Amino acid sequence: MTGGTSRPSLALGVYLAIAFGLSWIVALPLWLSGEGLEHPAFGTISLCMMLTPTVAALATVFAIERPDHPAESLGLVPLRPAGRFLGFLGLGLAVPVTLVFAALIVGSALGVYPADFATFSAFRDLLALQSGGQPALPIGTLVALQFVNVVLGSILNLLPALGEELGWRGWLLPHLLRFGTIPALLISGVIWGLWHAPLILLGYNYPTAPGWLGVLMMVGMCITMGSVFAWLRIRSRSIWPAALAHGTLNASVGLVVVFARSGSTVDTVHATILGWSGWILPVILVVTLIATGQFRWPAAPPLRRRRFF
Repeated sequence: MTGGTSRPSLALGVYLAIAFGLSWIVALPLWLSGEGLEHPAFGTISLCMMLTPTVAALATVFAIERPDHPAESLGLVPLRPAGRFLGFLGLGLAVPVTLVFAALIVGSALGVYPADFATFSAFRDLLALQSGGQPALPIGTLVALQFVNVVLGSILNLLPALGEELGWRGWLLPHLLRFGTIPALLISGVIWGLWHAPLILLGYNYPTAPGWLGVLMMVGMCITMGSVFAWLRIRSRSIWPAALAHGTLNASVGLVVVFARSGSTVDTVHATILGWSGWILPVILVVTLIATGQFRWPAAPPLRRRRFF
């Protein structure tokens, strides 16, 4: 699938200029105030920043490309076949949380994630701090409820995540596929990672790393997980499973604390889905999907004929 414009280079340039330019403009108060991530409006600023890829995509589609079916070109439709669409929505929920949890297991096995899968000591400390005493429910029940919270958080995060995915996987990815699948996955991942620079350079996600290393690690994570999101986008022919997967990834962040050892420090350069140890299983998954031809764009379903009586 490629863009409908006869000027693809112009469209790509406009898209990138708007997406990156707006992201830095939105994040500017964090830099000018000197407060960085401690800025009282950080939550609002980061949320607005998530919308900039969609603004860029809409501006490019309606001002440059002007396709006959803009909703389809962005992946908002079709939503059929219904069974296939719902199946990929389910994968959009299940795959990211599985990879996030598996990253903790791998990190623990490699000695880079200080895990406590038996007593959940760091989680116990957090609960005691929040409640001022012993929690009302057994710790096992509370741990299980965190996965329920991930599901709920995924739904709540869907629309903010769509703000990014409509741009990255909705518009950008299909326009890069003309270069080939692997180049498209790599280029889109690099672009997505670099787009985070206004926050990463302030210590977001990688607080123990120098800015350049944080950006480099974010690029690696975005190539890895972005390829998973790209698979959902391509095989479903829809942006919604990728947006749900993005929301699930964001909602799963708290699991890092749930399974950590009390008094430990988690270095995200090495551990969690953000660190190199967390990329191992997603990379294996993506390589397997590529090898089995799972990044081929499926044929559009045939139109149903109307019957008149």
